[in-house]
Amino acid sequence: MAIETITLTQKPAREKLEGYEFYRKVLGSPKYIVAPMVDQSELYFDIASREEGSSSLSSSSTSSLHKDTDRPLIVQFCANSPEYLLQSARLVEDHCDAVDINLGCPQDIARRGHYGSFLQDEWELIHDMINILHKNLTVPVTAKFRVFPEIDKTVEYAKMLESAGAQIITCHGRTREQRGQNSGLASYAHIAAVKAAVSVPVFANGNILFSSDIARCLAETGADAVMSAEGVLYNPALFNGLPMPSSLDAVSASSSSTPPPPLELETTNPPSAALALEYLAIVRSQRTRTSPSAVKGHLFKILRPALARPRYHDLRERIGKVRVTAPRSREGKEVWEWVDEYVRICEEVAVRLEEDAREMTDGGKIPLRELVIKDEATGLDVLPHWVAQPYFRPLKPPVEKKKKGGKEGEGSLCLLPMLGRLLKEFV
Repeated sequence: MAIETITLTQKPAREKLEGYEFYRKVLGSPKYIVAPMVDQSELYFDIASREEGSSSLSSSSTSSLHKDTDRPLIVQFCANSPEYLLQSARLVEDHCDAVDINLGCPQDIARRGHYGSFLQDEWELIHDMINILHKNLTVPVTAKFRVFPEIDKTVEYAKMLESAGAQIITCHGRTREQRGQNSGLASYAHIAAVKAAVSVPVFANGNILFSSDIARCLAETGADAVMSAEGVLYNPALFNGLPMPSSLDAVSASSSSTPPPPLELETTNPPSAALALEYLAIVRSQRTRTSPSAVKGHLFKILRPALARPRYHDLRERIGKVRVTAPRSREGKEVWEWVDEYVRICEEVAVRLEEDAREMTDGGKIPLRELVIKDEATGLDVLPHWVAQPYFRPLKPPVEKKKKGGKEGEGSLCLLPMLGRLLKEFV
């Protein structure tokens, strides 16, 4: 159904750029983007990620917004009603640079709420939601989506999003069913096909675990930028030290036999305790309150390699038991004692990790890269436990499938070695 422009209260004229003009002039041609994440994209983590190399950030609609410092900013909504979506987007359009529609969430909460990737088969509704924002907002509308199993259907879907008015589309190269232990690998072939079929900027999402994956993603997909979600949650310095290549540079790099040398691990994977303390310092310095659950979640993810070890289980338990109390006044300022307690715990983590690092590197004589080992199941790098690094979800155990007329156990399919081989080929 066609969406007519709705007459609303008139606002001062604001130049509304589209497509690549918006991407370049407003966003600044970003290459490395933090994805919107529920209860994780709050202001403080956005600031910490920017300081570690992110050049643009998307944020969930539940985030704390700061119109001056948290820019450029794209506010994401989940919705299934064009009219209600427009009413909600009107509330934030004066405080952000664009509004994004979540068409990619595969979680059960999205199934129950009927949004995200569970709208994927309702193309008319999706078209109407994008189009009503495109026609009525003073800022552009963008969309993030997951692929279909078929490349051709994915391309047609992306072209529909563009025709509805989406000025940037982010393509997550996994299907709706690929989540949790079934995540597998994102398809760069799907993303490349989408990029070739549309005329608006395309951001690629999926498979970004290490900084070395980023150049490969840009080269194989031709995308204008890379978006990372979990990769940045576990390592906020994922983008640190990376250059700012153009899309053309990325495409030409795919034919080069001499890829750029990898960055030093100390740059892309710094000590996790230092990142945690940097994040907490930002939390302390800002006036805007943040969700205690978000702070705790960030600390557990950033410090995970250490906290998983028996030597740190006591500190892991202390992080989990920190009590959230009302602020107290100290020298005319509000002081959040639960944040101070997190700082004390992270400082203890830092001391122990420094001890471990001195011992395992023989006082700094052994280079960090020589301590990297391979995960047997996936073939991916496992770094020393004191540095920030990605989290590999445990693979599902072998699945037994019964042949017709056969006995239990016949025709068994072991997914573990198969996915391991795929990951080794990818890396």
